[in-house]
Amino acid sequence: MLSRAKPALNAGPKGTNIEVPNRPAKKAVPSLEEFIEKRDFTGAITLLEFNAAAGKEDPDALAWIAYAAFHLSDHKKAMEVSKMYQKALEAPKVDPVFHVYLACCYFFLGLYREADEEAQKGPSCKLQNRLLFHLSHKFNDEKRLMGYHQNLQDVIEDQLSLASIHYLRSHYQEAIDIYKRILVDNREYLAINVYVAMCYYKLDYYDVSQEVVSVYLQHFPDSVVATNLKACNHFRLYNGKAAEQEFKVMMEKNSPHFHFAEDLIKHNLVVFRNGEGAMQVFPPLLDVIPEARLNLVIYHLRNDDIVSAFNLMKDVEPSTPQEYILKGIVNAALGQEQESREHLKIAQQYFQLVGGSASECDTIPGRQCMASCFFLLKQFDDVLIYLNSIKGYFYNDDTFNYNYAQAKAATGAFEEAEEVLLALQNEKFKHDYAYLSHLARCYIMNKKPRLAWELYLKMETSGESFSLLQLIANDCYKMQQYFYSAKAFDVLERLDPNPEYWDGKRGACIGLFKQITHGDEPKEMLRDAITMLRNTANPQVEYIIRVMKKVRI
Repeated sequence: MLSRAKPALNAGPKGTNIEVPNRPAKKAVPSLEEFIEKRDFTGAITLLEFNAAAGKEDPDALAWIAYAAFHLSDHKKAMEVSKMYQKALEAPKVDPVFHVYLACCYFFLGLYREADEEAQKGPSCKLQNRLLFHLSHKFNDEKRLMGYHQNLQDVIEDQLSLASIHYLRSHYQEAIDIYKRILVDNREYLAINVYVAMCYYKLDYYDVSQEVVSVYLQHFPDSVVATNLKACNHFRLYNGKAAEQEFKVMMEKNSPHFHFAEDLIKHNLVVFRNGEGAMQVFPPLLDVIPEARLNLVIYHLRNDDIVSAFNLMKDVEPSTPQEYILKGIVNAALGQEQESREHLKIAQQYFQLVGGSASECDTIPGRQCMASCFFLLKQFDDVLIYLNSIKGYFYNDDTFNYNYAQAKAATGAFEEAEEVLLALQNEKFKHDYAYLSHLARCYIMNKKPRLAWELYLKMETSGESFSLLQLIANDCYKMQQYFYSAKAFDVLERLDPNPEYWDGKRGACIGLFKQITHGDEPKEMLRDAITMLRNTANPQVEYIIRVMKKVRI
């Protein structure tokens, strides 16, 4: 067809009618109004910039470019264009509402002081009130916040702003109530389903959140915000691989909206991959995504870099339960490492604030906080009340079970404590002195002193092995397990010739001799007792041995 020398029209012999196919009409370029109506803001900017380059003058072009850039979340470009527009229209007729528009750009760029100053220059209107309402929240100015709150009206935009402040203040149920009220009369506002789903996610109702967000995704499957929420739900309900798969689908489609939340997706992928790449991704995002700081703190804690975690949190004034909890954890960790009562007291107070708050007292993190508070106060009966109430949610969680076992041991439930400790899979915990000492105590209290002694034999010589020897020596003595008490005191005495260790060994050997004479222990142990006694250069040794040899067993 491309090699035709003449057009096909009227090319046939006279009298023949050749049917010429209809050529498709040239597709008209959509108008600006059509681009805006379809929310194709990239197309709108392209059209406006093309017209400007072609010399087509439009006095409102800059304003529309700023509008489209703002709705693309390119707030920096929107801010720059808004400034250009203001400069171009410095005449008195310029609409002062552009001060408010520019303030909105500043707000989304995190320039809150600049946003506040610019907004105050604008006219009193609903948008200005909503913006100043949000800025008051950012400034933690409660009195000012309530002033703008009173100016809110029963219109959708104002009510959505109120719901978002509830969300930011962790009042998720109040936000849900507002969203549902709006949805009753406005079913077509599908995006509100995403907001409701985010609230349910924050309330730990991940399955409900997934169900609600799917309503929006059925209509807009390429939504980055909704897909991200779905991925986060999968992470909570299943695992990181399932969550990451949601992002892969979106990346393969090469969604034009992907770049809108590129930083957020990078951040969440590190979380889904259990911290892989944290030191490369999180630091540049500390002042961009609030959770980046919190997740970097968690990364440092998991890698035992407590000082780095503390330094990241020390200047944070907590405003959310997660921030209070992390403040408590870093203070508790530092307090235990440095044996600082001050840090431990601060940690206990943070845990109590969260666990005792009306919004968190019946949540799983809230109950964990109260358990931690009582743990630091050494009130282990109260610890178990809270841990037992959420035990079903942490069946295979080694961290939970480790704390649970310690609380059980502290309240004398040694059989249960031993069972839980032996079920732990985390190798790091199994090499921890706290684990070994608690397990050794459980063995002794459960009449298995030989197993406690074997724990010591597997340890390398260190300050911790010396402490475990002291525990075995004293606990076995209390439980009248004199053979292993004597063995422990014997080693302690050879490591440190403290007269107290001789007193302990002497008492344990005499106690063992008594048990042998009563037939409670095999007589072969007498030879071991005599050998241990002879390891001490003390005039009492020969007298004790002579008495032992005289008695017929």
